[in-house]
Amino acid sequence: MKVLLFFLVVFSFNASGQKLDLGKVTKLELLEKKHKKDSTAPATFLFKKGVINFSYTEKDGFSSTTVFKIKLKIYNTAGLKWADFRIPYYIGYKTLNDEYVEIVSAYTYNLEEDKIVKTRVTNEGKFKEKLNENWEVKSVTFPNVKIGSIIELEYKLKSENLSILPEFQFQYNIPVNFAELKTYIPEFYLYTGIRRGFLDLKINQAVESTSLTFQAKVGLTSISKSMQFRQISTDYKIVDVPALVEEDYVNNINNYYGKIEHELQAIRYPDQEPKQMATTWEAVAKSIYEDKDFNSAINQFDYFSNDAKAIINGVSSAEEKTKKVFNFVKNRMSWNNYYGYYPKRKMEDAYKERVGNVGEINLMLISMLRMTGIDANPVLVSTRDNGIALFPNRTLFNYVIAAVNLDEKTILLDATNKHSDFNVLPIRDLNLSGRLIKKDGSSAEIDLMPKSNSKDVVNIVANINEKGEISGKIREQHYDYNALVFRDKYNGISKESYIEKLEERDIGLSITEYDVQNKNDLALPIIENYSFTSNNSVEGISGKMYISPFLFFALTENPFKQDVRQYPVDFAFPNQDKFNISLIIPDGYTVETLPQSKSVSLPSNLGNFKYVISNNGSQVQLLFTLDINQAVIDSDYYEALKKFYKEIVNKQTEKIVLKKT
Repeated sequence: MKVLLFFLVVFSFNASGQKLDLGKVTKLELLEKKHKKDSTAPATFLFKKGVINFSYTEKDGFSSTTVFKIKLKIYNTAGLKWADFRIPYYIGYKTLNDEYVEIVSAYTYNLEEDKIVKTRVTNEGKFKEKLNENWEVKSVTFPNVKIGSIIELEYKLKSENLSILPEFQFQYNIPVNFAELKTYIPEFYLYTGIRRGFLDLKINQAVESTSLTFQAKVGLTSISKSMQFRQISTDYKIVDVPALVEEDYVNNINNYYGKIEHELQAIRYPDQEPKQMATTWEAVAKSIYEDKDFNSAINQFDYFSNDAKAIINGVSSAEEKTKKVFNFVKNRMSWNNYYGYYPKRKMEDAYKERVGNVGEINLMLISMLRMTGIDANPVLVSTRDNGIALFPNRTLFNYVIAAVNLDEKTILLDATNKHSDFNVLPIRDLNLSGRLIKKDGSSAEIDLMPKSNSKDVVNIVANINEKGEISGKIREQHYDYNALVFRDKYNGISKESYIEKLEERDIGLSITEYDVQNKNDLALPIIENYSFTSNNSVEGISGKMYISPFLFFALTENPFKQDVRQYPVDFAFPNQDKFNISLIIPDGYTVETLPQSKSVSLPSNLGNFKYVISNNGSQVQLLFTLDINQAVIDSDYYEALKKFYKEIVNKQTEKIVLKKT
């Protein structure tokens, strides 16, 4: 995917940076009403700066400390949300101390009666929250924030994990006037810079001599020691970064913001052979598989063996065994909404209590499948909200699913969602590719993205009366991923609440006789049947009737509005929308104007639609089929996709004109 750019840090010329620091707020800044280059911006980073330094202790060795300084201006009500900052940090290490965030200073500035008033964030405005078993977040809520305010924040992030350094983000959905990251890395560590997004950073680098002082123990006493070495200083800088505007159909916009990460390539201590650290996905997968907790969770059978034997009693087919075990685990276990690929407690406890995290539930599934003779293996995944894993590192995975080999075909399973099925995973799992770990410890990349089109089929039979009112019956069928999405959204709500949602499609729409079939039978599509009346679907002008045959199903607005889009269009899964519509026109009327049939295709067989309409006396018949044949479409095709959807909107809003005979 072209949006992910890689580069090795190289030496370049030195340049002096702009002097920007906290505590230097001016009246002119507070009086500024809008951004100089983006008048629609709700807020802007006046600057964002980061500095990464290394420290050393005799006990723990080297660690990194990153100091962030942020100055942000709020222009309007929509910008007030920037008064709440959330700083995530990792706590899931097994052999390292947890990462740590310290809020150094945080202030709000306002102009009141021509005076600059500075308000400090107290402890009441600082919070710590556990997101899941691997992550915590430190939150900062700024006081007295209003339109025109400036907020300043300084915080430190300390980490012992030197395999990657904290990422630095240069771009957001608001402009950034100035952004700069400086790194000071001891010569013992060689990193590769990995850049996301499309920004043209200025990079300056130099080698300089430095020293570190640390405390060392000699017997029972502690003395100061000094370490002399060279360090590589690098300055990444950019000015006037535009906001990255998010449109529809993007999996995780964070994948495309301009940012930089650093992966450790080698350690080269004096008088020692360099140690290559940059690993492979195979090595990462093997190290996870060989972990005692992970491996034990897969190979421990005793706590469920009696149940497993009963489940497959009398079943000989491998596919049927897989279905039985999969459905048993799905129905027995409830997901506690915690991610992770490790069990956080004893597997038998999770089984007994019928609740578990992702690792506990899906490793249990793999274990039970293996016990019953099925070739099942774990697949490590980075979920959509976790982002795309750019380089091999075990902290970049946050999820695990199961892969089963049936008749030389790979079936993917996730038992955390009661509505998932064979190769129909929860949407959160659909993030390009995962890493399958085989029994021998080897691994392979596995494609997570669906290939076949999930269908939505709508059949409408309706009558138009002489008053322009429409009544009829609708049958909707949802297959595969569309059925999964429906069950996830609506299986837990009442029929009355769902009917209200249907009626919100259009003013004057009334739904009766609603019925839904196969809500819990995953082998069959969801089928909705209902009757409707609408008094808002026909426009009467000068004795003529104007009707869109799509009624309240018409797509009336192009979801793609930007002139240029730099990131891919992500539909999550390939899909087909199919409409079969029959409209019976009222007595005393004939068709004066009928839209023309039309067929439009995207390049490279990415998609197409067919609009076929006909009039047979008192009846208008429309068959419309829209196919999007690929889950993710590269931004190179954005212009074609934008025009394609413009054609769809034009056809779906085009009117049939009826006139009196």
